[in-house]
Amino acid sequence: MSNSEIAARREEIARNIETVRGRMEQAARRSRRDITEVRLIAVSKNFDAAAVRAAYDCGLRDFGENRVQEAAAKYGALSDMRGDITLHMIGHLQTNKVRDALGLFDIIHSVDSVKLAREISRRANETVPVLIEVNVAEEESKFGLSAQQVKETVESIGVLSNIEIKGLMTVAPYVENPEDVRPVFAKLKKLNDMFGFKELSMGMTDDLEIAIQEGATMIRVGRAIFGERRY
Repeated sequence: MSNSEIAARREEIARNIETVRGRMEQAARRSRRDITEVRLIAVSKNFDAAAVRAAYDCGLRDFGENRVQEAAAKYGALSDMRGDITLHMIGHLQTNKVRDALGLFDIIHSVDSVKLAREISRRANETVPVLIEVNVAEEESKFGLSAQQVKETVESIGVLSNIEIKGLMTVAPYVENPEDVRPVFAKLKKLNDMFGFKELSMGMTDDLEIAIQEGATMIRVGRAIFGERRY
């Protein structure tokens, strides 16, 4: 990229972040919430290090990745930022990737089994903050526990020495009308409250307003910040 192209890209990302923050603030006002209760996680999957740095320069400090290998390469090139950001693992984590993930991510959103949690606890040298992934809509194409499995799983994971459960996470179904996912978010919020967890990770580009209205404390936004992904 030329210098002018880099500058234009940064300006685009800055505008996008401003738009997203405006949407967040409006949703918070509608639900009488304090917007400072909601963290914006910029999902940098399939975007390069330059895009991440541009978002960082615009003030973002929370970033999410789906794959360990991609994150390692990308954030290795951004080592000067690492002490100033929180890196979230939001994609499915295989047990054979746990060791690498622990050396890279600050929090793991996608713990979906006791087996995975045990491997994290076994490999960790310090307490690891995690969220339990719940497949609220019970879609066959998605990972996560059913709502009925959450209680037993939380009890089993909660006794592990190097695990701290911060809350629950879900990936809502893809729908044309974001209002259709409101029951999914409401159900997860009810589950989260049942355990007294403080963090609730739900909501993405198309449904972030509904997620905030239903109690999300973390929203995961990629496309609305960085643009369409190029696969």
